[in-house]
Amino acid sequence: MVINCVAYDHADPSIFTVLTCQSSKPGVAIADFVIFPPRWSVQEHTFRPPYYHRNCMSEFMGLVYGGYEAKHGGFMPGGASLHSMMTPHGPDAVCFEKASSGALLPEKVAVGSMAFMFESSLSLRATRWAERESGKVDYDYHDCWQSLRKHFDPDARQ
Repeated sequence: MVINCVAYDHADPSIFTVLTCQSSKPGVAIADFVIFPPRWSVQEHTFRPPYYHRNCMSEFMGLVYGGYEAKHGGFMPGGASLHSMMTPHGPDAVCFEKASSGALLPEKVAVGSMAFMFESSLSLRATRWAERESGKVDYDYHDCWQSLRKHFDPDARQ
């Protein structure tokens, strides 16, 4: 079975859901468990990595091994991130520049890696121990977006 976006745009991660807990509201999950397997990226005329976005769900993302395609070197195995509802996030500056200037040739992504995401319509937060005592919080996490350059030109015409 082939599941992926094959024409344009980054597919919504929900296509990789392997386990879900439904709520009483149609289309709203209490929780989804998602994995990101190796797959081909073949979209044309678009930005292939996960796009910058905000969600109505909280996302807890983790990397078991390998490298994550949207934050090479900035998201290490054993690491995780939590983006609460409506918190903007997306690829780091290095990934953005590479994806914006590289040739859009067929490319196999996520080879040799295992990333997962747990998302919930409920609000999630780190425990007090995780935030203050674990010594594992990356207080500079936001720096990966600081060197992003603006490319939008409202006067540009094709």
